[in-house]
Amino acid sequence: MALINEHFLSLPDSYLFSEIGRRVNAYKELHPKNKVISLGIGDVTRPLPQACCEAMHKAVDELSRAETFRGYGPEQGYSFLTEAIIKHEYEPHGIDLEPSEIFVSDGAKSDTGNIGDILKHDNLVGVTDPVYPVYVDTNVMSGRAGKLINGKWNNIVYLPCTAENGFVPDLPSKRVDILYLCFPNNPTGTTLTKNELKKFVKYAIENNVLIMYDAAYERYIREDEIPHSIYEIRGAKKVAIEFRSFSKTAGFTGVRCGYTVVPKELNGFTVSGKKVPLNKLWNRRQTTKFNGASYITQRGAEAIYTPEGALQVKENIDYYMNNAQMLKQGLTDCGINVFGGDNAPYLWIQTPDNTPSWKFFDRLLNDAAVVGTPGVGFGPSGEGYFRFTAFGSRENTVEALERIRKWM
Repeated sequence: MALINEHFLSLPDSYLFSEIGRRVNAYKELHPKNKVISLGIGDVTRPLPQACCEAMHKAVDELSRAETFRGYGPEQGYSFLTEAIIKHEYEPHGIDLEPSEIFVSDGAKSDTGNIGDILKHDNLVGVTDPVYPVYVDTNVMSGRAGKLINGKWNNIVYLPCTAENGFVPDLPSKRVDILYLCFPNNPTGTTLTKNELKKFVKYAIENNVLIMYDAAYERYIREDEIPHSIYEIRGAKKVAIEFRSFSKTAGFTGVRCGYTVVPKELNGFTVSGKKVPLNKLWNRRQTTKFNGASYITQRGAEAIYTPEGALQVKENIDYYMNNAQMLKQGLTDCGINVFGGDNAPYLWIQTPDNTPSWKFFDRLLNDAAVVGTPGVGFGPSGEGYFRFTAFGSRENTVEALERIRKWM
């Protein structure tokens, strides 16, 4: 008899975006002639940078010839990519890393979920609230979350991020072992300054806390005082793992590529208090459970660091951020309180008249055929808020905004 991991049974029946899909499909069945515009799920719409496509075509050709064929690659990533990442992503910010501290993968979502494999099941976890659902759900699967009571897991410490505190979380109310931070933030689109991030690094150093820092949206940062990496903060290598993604940077949502940084000076602990390098544990996990991102994919990712690729990536990001500014101005003109959108492709709005998030979702869908994401789906503090993304086409973004204006 095969016994199951019963922690999976604790999860809500539907993942947030699956429930959105269900409701949208139900609407389409009733209104087949109506065009639904999605400003909800954070998927990109611009084509891949041409430099990436050309690099991947070239890689395919290499695999078609015996003299340039490649089989299994290094599970941690090819050196041509890890070295490019260090040169272009970290050295410009004064950060020194070794190639063996970079682990290329099939995306940040996978890594943020899989990282729990190397950590004990009874670590106490802290999350900002609202939060990207994967952080919480994967800890539920691992048995760290406890029981769901009134919308909160009783073994998770929530750090509310709301308009009242400027979306800057306070330090945990009680000591945690693992703390998830995502900035620029998904879903709120807000950021931390270097001074605000310093207090979390200081707290982690003083309390032996492991920070999981998701920097998937760092390329969208526009303001100088916003850190692109947690390692810009002195001492962060001793306490933080950083996750990065090519999905929103270069449109790789369908190609799948990201990377995780695990500094060699970062340690975990045994029950007896013995220090264990997490770089070594993560390397062991990856070499056992992961065969590496494909050679074709990694050549495509490398191409964003060419002059042509860098320009094409910038053009796509500028396109999305122009959408964000247009949405922010238009929604503000409608009398809606809007946050984010300045250093991130997400806009976080307060629902008018404190309308519950799912009720606002249904009204917006049924009255305007526009889709967003209910804030409560990201955590208890998301109730009364709603997320829009700037990843749509310019034409759809303009039309969606016009529909919302008329509806409001």
